[in-house]
Amino acid sequence: MQETLTKSEDNSSYQNKQSTQTKSFEIFITDFKTTIKKLFREENDINQLSIYRGLPADILTEIMTCNPLSLSIPKQYGGRGGTVAENMQLLSAASYESMALSLTLGINSALFLQPFAKYGQEEAKKTVFDRFLHAQNMGGLMITEPGFGSDALNMQTSYVENTNNFHLKGTKHWAGLTGQADYWLLTARKQTEQGNLQRDIDFFVCDNTAAGQKIVVDEYFENLGLYQIPYGRNILDVEIPKTQRLIPHTTGVKMMLDLLHRSRMHFPGMGLGFVKRMLDEAIEHTQQRLVGGKSLFNYDQVQERLASLQAKFTICSALSMKGSQMADISNDLTGLGFEANIIKTVITDLMQESAQSLLTLVGAKGYKHNHIAGRGTVDTRPFQIFEGSNDILYAQIGETLVKMMKTAKEASLLIYLKGLELTELAAKKIKDLISFDIDFQMSQRKLVEMGQLISRIASLDMVLKLGEKGFRSDLIEAAVSMLRQEISNLINNYSFVQKTVVIENYEEGGNWSAFAKI
Repeated sequence: MQETLTKSEDNSSYQNKQSTQTKSFEIFITDFKTTIKKLFREENDINQLSIYRGLPADILTEIMTCNPLSLSIPKQYGGRGGTVAENMQLLSAASYESMALSLTLGINSALFLQPFAKYGQEEAKKTVFDRFLHAQNMGGLMITEPGFGSDALNMQTSYVENTNNFHLKGTKHWAGLTGQADYWLLTARKQTEQGNLQRDIDFFVCDNTAAGQKIVVDEYFENLGLYQIPYGRNILDVEIPKTQRLIPHTTGVKMMLDLLHRSRMHFPGMGLGFVKRMLDEAIEHTQQRLVGGKSLFNYDQVQERLASLQAKFTICSALSMKGSQMADISNDLTGLGFEANIIKTVITDLMQESAQSLLTLVGAKGYKHNHIAGRGTVDTRPFQIFEGSNDILYAQIGETLVKMMKTAKEASLLIYLKGLELTELAAKKIKDLISFDIDFQMSQRKLVEMGQLISRIASLDMVLKLGEKGFRSDLIEAAVSMLRQEISNLINNYSFVQKTVVIENYEEGGNWSAFAKI
């Protein structure tokens, strides 16, 4: 596959790519949708392709001939210089057909091209962008290390500075596109003369095709889902030219936060297309499936599930609007972890819930890897884990809220949220539910529950503001109703005091058969 991705293309393909630079976005995205629909549903069957590791090289080559990544390349370097809204529409179109394809494009754009465009050195940009535009190159990001997942700031990959380059050594794993990407953003900490590692983090562009920069894949993982994206463990012992170091505006840690927060704000793009596909599949199946002499579609419980799926579509739309307004690379997102974490957690929960709901409606035949319901269930689960486990992010949301309310010396949740831009409309809408004071000393489990609650209140606010812009009113009303019910349930969970802990020696006196009468 690698040879196919990097070899020179024939002149017709090259001209086709060049034409994408001058097309209107409407024509560009229509051509992309037509191409992937043809490849995944007409010429091939995505349900069969999904059971094999990797995406066939000829299919990926034809997809990349549409030059989807040109959206993330600045116009002065030959790209389209697309807006965040356009990038999110691209991700949505891809996820409607293939979650793995959408994530592949998301990795390339949000985790490589956008940070490189913002922080990369001018001496390196033309070569890198040219190879993306004309040689179908791809890029990824390596942060996570064995033993240092969520604890990324303590990563052990190190570098020393030499006369002409930086020498990086370490191990990275769970990097999407392992062994496939031509370029990598690598993170490392500088090693002092005493052998210690400095606290700050640096980013480097590694050209995996260049001498001295080859990353060794030590193992490919048998990942449970997303079969078309390779993951593995990578051994780094590379020498990076000094022009390939990213230049932070302040510190490397803040650059990493800006990068990750921007990436999380792109999640609604991937989520919206997927949830729409789940909704469309659910409606079609229930209309055609007859049970007890009538279609599933006419059963009340089925209608509840379908309405819930449709509400999720509306919420994803609202979060897409919010993300598109905030995530431009010209904006500094370092301090917007609260907003980014809310968007990421809610979207990924909605994706997984939508897949589970379709699986329930379809029944046994959906419990196959080559069925969209089964595939969707395993493909969306890791979204709740990578770029910050949702439990951790919910705790951070709760911690941030408590900290802000402490600073404001305001214990009333209603009063504080009415004055917060992210929740002002929602707070007025559900004032009867949130008229209570919070405990500033709440436990970690309560912080998680508070994070879940606040994320849904913020989502409600985004839905209401989308409605003000003219989004279809009946869809808005249905989403508001569903969110109000969920918020009520979350408040009940938060108010219930539960302090149980694991009993380590539970087997002593815990064997039921000892009490059975035989």
